[in-house]
Amino acid sequence: MTSKETWAEIIQVVKDNRHELILSGAEISRKISETGLDTALFDLGSLNYLNINQTCLNEIPDGIGKLNNLTTLVLHSNKISKLPSVIRNLQKLKVLDCSRNQLEHLPQELGNLPQLTSINFSSNLLNELPSQAHNIKLSILDLSNNQFNNFPDVCYPELIHLAEIKLNGNKIKQIPSNIHVLPSLKLLDLADNHISAVPGELADCSKLKELNLKGNPLSDKRLSKLVDQCRTKQVLDYVKQHCPKTTFGTVAVSGKSNKKGKKGRKNSESESTQAALEKLTHKIKVLKVTQETPVIKITDHVKSVRPYIVACIVKELSFTDETFKKFIQLQTKLHEGICDKRNVATLATHDLSSLIPGDLTYTAKPPKEIEIKPLMRSKSYSAAALFQQLQAEADDLRKEKKRNVYSGIHKYLYLLEGKALYPCLLDSSDQVISFPPITNSDITKMSMNSTAMLVEVTSTQSQLVCKKVMDQFLKELVVSGLGCSPEGDIPEEYHSLCIEQVKVVDREGNMKQVYPSRTDLVFEENNITIIRE
Repeated sequence: MTSKETWAEIIQVVKDNRHELILSGAEISRKISETGLDTALFDLGSLNYLNINQTCLNEIPDGIGKLNNLTTLVLHSNKISKLPSVIRNLQKLKVLDCSRNQLEHLPQELGNLPQLTSINFSSNLLNELPSQAHNIKLSILDLSNNQFNNFPDVCYPELIHLAEIKLNGNKIKQIPSNIHVLPSLKLLDLADNHISAVPGELADCSKLKELNLKGNPLSDKRLSKLVDQCRTKQVLDYVKQHCPKTTFGTVAVSGKSNKKGKKGRKNSESESTQAALEKLTHKIKVLKVTQETPVIKITDHVKSVRPYIVACIVKELSFTDETFKKFIQLQTKLHEGICDKRNVATLATHDLSSLIPGDLTYTAKPPKEIEIKPLMRSKSYSAAALFQQLQAEADDLRKEKKRNVYSGIHKYLYLLEGKALYPCLLDSSDQVISFPPITNSDITKMSMNSTAMLVEVTSTQSQLVCKKVMDQFLKELVVSGLGCSPEGDIPEEYHSLCIEQVKVVDREGNMKQVYPSRTDLVFEENNITIIRE
């Protein structure tokens, strides 16, 4: 290898004897468009982590098969249309992420990678997945936002680790009756598909804790209502009692229904609900939106950039040094976890008393037209200047650490790289208070003395994602007692949180959504009671 022929990033990996390589952003994209991937990459036989993202890469060369020590292959947010069959050589591969590409077909060889634990092909154009019967270590499968008409071929009792299946945003019409053979299934997301009936066997998934069937044309209207309003346990109880099981293509009735039975169930449900309310629990009080509550107006400009937002106000906060520190740590934890390193969503909190009274505007502007004083910075920047500043800091840090890995907010820069418009949230004086997914304004930052806060969650993926993140944030707050006080004279381990709804409207004032609605804040646990006005 010589420096003339080989990319600097690859030379650096060899020089530092590293086992990981990240290639991302506009400069890498330019190199790929001019000469394709540097084939010297495929001589790095000791690589175990390869990440190529946010580029114009449209094809993976067969040379990838030479990297047989790879355990993690991340190829998200490119323009890849196919994967080579030599992927079968990657027998040590554990994590494969090809989300947000243009994949239409997958090689059959993907069905024989026995060390594979996580597959992410979300946001592609796929309608079929090779059988996963032999990938016995598979635990997470994400095929959301594709073109699947049929449930993927994964229902095998040998898949003892398969715990999460995400298939939301497809065209699936049926849930296979043998779904119950998956012994460890905990999460099944089938939202926004074409499912009209649910097999009774679904209730036999003994470990299933999170089931999402929202956005399907369910013919059972009672079930449809439960899906929209209730917890997974209640939905599965209904499925067990009312949905027929199928055995060898015939229907076996799994329960009888009569007026007496319905009356008995109604009384039982009512008593159960009353009993739960009487227990000692954490409490989340939901106050209706008022005339004084700020409204978020969403513009058309942001719809092509980061179109989804939900918000609410948390009142009656009370922090100590310790709980405020944990409050900040919680936001970091959610960004790394449920927000998928801000790829899925970003959560921001603002001291309500620091906001200028009036409505807010969620929009998108050219980078040079956004002016913000970033969190923990002493001066204001345009978004363009801030981006350049952060990029320079990231490069300096990378050189100092001698690693091709960014930290802090620097590692989120690729999410905006190359975008013509940047999303932002403005207060009533058009001052920028939030620049997702990068930073909030220092002007509205939370402090230990904050007694009320505006919380907003934005996403590129869906409104449901925003609500899920917000639900989790509020749940963690009340269960951990972060900013909360004990409720009345009940034991100190129980806390109370007071939430006020916030509306999102369009420019004409038509309501798009309000959070939290009656279908939000639905938790599997029975240690939280929701009290609504």
